[in-house]
Formats: sequence, C-alpha cells, structure tokens
Amino acid sequence: MLYHIEQFPVSEPGAKPAAPKLLGEKPYIDPTSQIYDSHIGSWTDIGANSTIALSTIDDYTYTAGDNSIIYTDIGKFCSIASHVRINPGNHPMQRATQHHMTYRRQEYGFGADDREFFAWREAHRCVIDHDVWMGHGVIVMPGVHVGTGAVLGSGAVVTKNVEPYMIVGGVPAKPIRRRFSEAISEKLLAIAWWNWNREQLEARFDDLLNIETFVEKYGQ
Repeated sequence: MLYHIEQFPVSEPGAKPAAPKLLGEKPYIDPTSQIYDSHIGSWTDIGANSTIALSTIDDYTYTAGDNSIIYTDIGKFCSIASHVRINPGNHPMQRATQHHMTYRRQEYGFGADDREFFAWREAHRCVIDHDVWMGHGVIVMPGVHVGTGAVLGSGAVVTKNVEPYMIVGGVPAKPIRRRFSEAISEKLLAIAWWNWNREQLEARFDDLLNIETFVEKYGQ
C-alpha cells in the first residue's frame, strides 16, 4: 500500500522517537525529513534530514538519511545509503549565463519563472526498479533507469541506464560485473519475489538466504 503524503509534519530538530523504531504498514519518516506530494509505501524507513518531492517510494525501501530525491519512481526493497541524490537539478549551459536567475526569475525580480525549463526536468524522471542497492554518495542523473537487483557503488555518478543485477561504479559509472549469471538473473526476474505478500515473505523467508536453493525451488 502506498501512502500519499503532501507534507509530513516536522517536530523539533534532533527529536528522538518516543519508542524504539518498529516498521509496519505505516511508513516511518524521521521527524527531520521533508516529504512533498509523494507516495511512500508500507514497511518503509525514511532517514533523517532527507527531502523527497514528487516521487514514489514503494514497500520495504529505506533511505539512510541526508538524501535528496525528486521526480523519481523507486520500487520495493531498495537500500539507499546516506547522501544519495537522485535526479539533481540542471543548469541551462546553452545560455549566456547558466545562473538560476534565468529560470528562477521571480526570486530576482525578473518576471515569472521559466516553466519550460522546469517542465524538462519533470519529464526526465528517474526510475529505480526493485532490490537496488545504492552506496554512499551516489548521484543518479535525470532520466536514468536502474534495473532490478543492481548495485551502484559508493560515489558513483550514474549517467546511463543500468541493467538488472549489474554492479556499476565510478565517475561516470561503468559496469564492473554481474551479480549473477544471466540465467540466474532471468529466473529471479521471472520469480519476481518482491511482489510476494507479507504472508508469503514470512513463510519463504529462509529460502531468500541461499540463491541456489531459491532459484531451484521457485524458478520452475
């Protein structure tokens, strides 16, 4: 289930939860984070000092904190380390000046904002599929699609689409190796375990811990 949140109420900075954190149907959102016009799924955990806007985050995904995410659709079971930024802003390099006064005009008294410029960014959403791990400080550029099961190494700047179950790293990010063989990757995509309901996850949890057992049992 996805919960639509226009703006999550914020308490005093540094406020501590009254009780130990326990995830559930209602998303856990740190009091220091800001959520704007976004959908946040069940069993999710949004870490401290994060900003999420105009985005979708599906069930069981977590962010470790100090994250900035905008115009992005994120699948289930994603692991997003701290200081990850997805879909950062662009500047109009083709103009005489690339300063944001040329599109955030109202702030500087130059008339109405340049909606065409903002529309370009809105149209270039990022898509992060299921079970993706993003290391510390990863940047995913506008319009990039990251496939299920991929790993984005710490500090990577991801400028191109990433295949499922591929490990990438570097600036700009390049493929390093596959997590599994193509045959196993295809079986995992066919099984689509991330769509199992809670009862199925609980009943089959131990099978998730061994890839050979898992694909043999469910990859028929």
